[in-house]
Amino acid sequence: MDFPGVVNTTSHISLEKLVSIGEKLPDLEALNWPKGEGARRAAFISTATYEKGARSHFKFSTQVTLGLLPMSHIYGLVTVALCAAYQGDELIVLPKFTIDTFLDAIQRFKIRRLYVAPPIIIQMLWNRDNCLKHDLSSVASIHTGGAPLYAETAEQLLKMYPNWHLGQGYGMTETATLICTTSEHDIDLGSSGSLLPGIRAKVIGSDGKEIFTYETPGELLVQSPSIIPGYLGNGRADEETFVWDDDGRWIKTGDEVVIRKGPSGNEHVVIVDRIKELIKVKGFQVPPAELEAHLLTHVAVQDCAVIPVPDESAGERPKAFIVKKPSGVGSMDDEELARQISLYVQNHKASHKWLKGGIEFVNEVPKSPSGKILRRVLMDLERKRRVREGPRL
Repeated sequence: MDFPGVVNTTSHISLEKLVSIGEKLPDLEALNWPKGEGARRAAFISTATYEKGARSHFKFSTQVTLGLLPMSHIYGLVTVALCAAYQGDELIVLPKFTIDTFLDAIQRFKIRRLYVAPPIIIQMLWNRDNCLKHDLSSVASIHTGGAPLYAETAEQLLKMYPNWHLGQGYGMTETATLICTTSEHDIDLGSSGSLLPGIRAKVIGSDGKEIFTYETPGELLVQSPSIIPGYLGNGRADEETFVWDDDGRWIKTGDEVVIRKGPSGNEHVVIVDRIKELIKVKGFQVPPAELEAHLLTHVAVQDCAVIPVPDESAGERPKAFIVKKPSGVGSMDDEELARQISLYVQNHKASHKWLKGGIEFVNEVPKSPSGKILRRVLMDLERKRRVREGPRL
């Protein structure tokens, strides 16, 4: 936008210029929405109004919100950009993330609600001293999504900021974003909150039967007016993703979840991990995200990712790729550090979750713009390395 007294030195066109150009263009033809599209538009309103209860509870109607996540991603587009506008919130948009611009923006604009991905929370933990130098007292709520945030990581952040309301949401592009999310006045650390209005869900076990008990893992299936009609020109994807039951069509999320009762007595959805990413060790399922959350509590671990590697006796074993935190390494060499990290896992986790696939130190963990770990990249590198080294006798 144009501001009085400020000279635009970029090549970008201002909002006022775009509006003036648009006023001279002919009117667009009326849209003929496909059947059911009206219901999908209503679902966006459901996403935008899920937190009305919290706003009423904490007695505020609008807030200053951080617009940092990429708006080409469904999380940033719907949950942040569209919903903030719908609710009348002020949105502070940052072109990219650096810890300094992030902290400066919160302090300068008195941001109340932070929408982030787990890697940003990890960055805050790495830069604790820098964070504490800034005035972040305006922040009341931090909301994360794009990848699971385990309770261990959440608890570390709340030690720094015990008054913050920390929650997370879960959704898919195919469901027009949110399926469930944490309300500020109903928090259960480690969960992704409760189902949004208009959404039905059920949990299906590995035997294909519906699960009706709490704390029992299975795949989450969802039914909602916001779900896409299908994949354009890809009937095979439709067959793999959608299932029909006596009560209609359901989308298979591909995520393993458990349902548990939160402190309030409401049912919460806990995302365990992607079913395809679960590591199978002697019949036991090991969620990589659980191990990653635990590893991040180690003093020498700055970032990490866990993948499965083949094992003749167990089928698969977890292997960790770790970015070292210089301040926590001291004079230890890599071999000793790997041994200590392995012992750290062994002292806190069941034996099938131990890092018997090994530990490899790397400079960075590959991630998508939304913060998801690109395990496939690491698995491809591991596969090529094993081919290059040849079979072990």
